[in-house]
Amino acid sequence: MLLPHQPLQDAAVVPAQRVPARDEAGPWHSEAVCRRDEAGLFFAPSKEPTAARLAREEAAKRVCARCPVMIECREHALLQPEPYGVWGGLTAAERRVVLARRRRRDAELQRSARMPAAG
Repeated sequence: MLLPHQPLQDAAVVPAQRVPARDEAGPWHSEAVCRRDEAGLFFAPSKEPTAARLAREEAAKRVCARCPVMIECREHALLQPEPYGVWGGLTAAERRVVLARRRRRDAELQRSARMPAAG
């Protein structure tokens, strides 16, 4: 199974239970706008200059912004986790921030659930 913006030769089998399903019509990635775009827009070439990287990432995010499955793509990238590229409108660095925030929030919720109620 190919995920959006994934070249055929680099395709990896993704366990079905880990890929969020969009609906009964098919998997979410079949509707991804990026399937029609060049994979190079979403993944950095080696030794890419910073200005070029920022421009490429912004162009990729513009593609993501018009995608009907952007949220499903983002959640896929956060659950896998995808270490490279732009997924669901987020760069790898931005996804790391989201994951760190989720971990902190979950830890705070667990702590507050263990604390006795003040009374």
